[in-house]
Amino acid sequence: MEYSKIISVTGLPGLFELLSSKGDGAIVRSLDDKSTRFVSSRVHNFSHLESIEIFTIRENVNLADVFLAMQNSDKAFPNGKDNAAVKGYFEAVYPDMDFERVYTSDMKKIVKWLEILKRNNIEIKAPVPEPEEETTVATEQEAEQEPAPETEQPKKTTKKKEAAPAKEKEDVKEEEIKAPKKKAAPKKAAVKEDKEAAPKKKAAPKKKAKE
Repeated sequence: MEYSKIISVTGLPGLFELLSSKGDGAIVRSLDDKSTRFVSSRVHNFSHLESIEIFTIRENVNLADVFLAMQNSDKAFPNGKDNAAVKGYFEAVYPDMDFERVYTSDMKKIVKWLEILKRNNIEIKAPVPEPEEETTVATEQEAEQEPAPETEQPKKTTKKKEAAPAKEKEDVKEEEIKAPKKKAAPKKAAVKEDKEAAPKKKAAPKKKAKE
């Protein structure tokens, strides 16, 4: 039985092994009587022991750290009915605990949970934090392997190809505008010469008839 699968269920005493989870709940097995049951998530909340943290006068610690300190101590477990004895036990075993925010009921629950884990021979394992520095170094190395100029070159080539057709369109427009101006000039000159030449030729024979 793995420590990572041990959970507590609100409203139910003791600890449970998580067998399978569903959308509306989970199937669990009691560590006390070994009975299996379905627990609805609409009524109960589940908490993995490895995810529970305890308040201290410094930074919060994982519950596994408190369990390990209790196992390594020579002091016997206190009587759960004596609140003063329970608090005195944790003051000696884990003095860094914040006794203003950790209630006596929570301390009693921690003692009961450890007793259940010992009866079931479950090895307590503190969670191992993920290395953050290694991930940052890996990202920096990946960034160095990707050269910046290769990403800039395709941008320049695409801009040149798009600019070429725009110049051709401008040249065509200029030719279309200039073409009608050149053709219109000779037409106007030809019309003026025909109109002026016609009356001069007809006026000469009229003068000779009068004499």
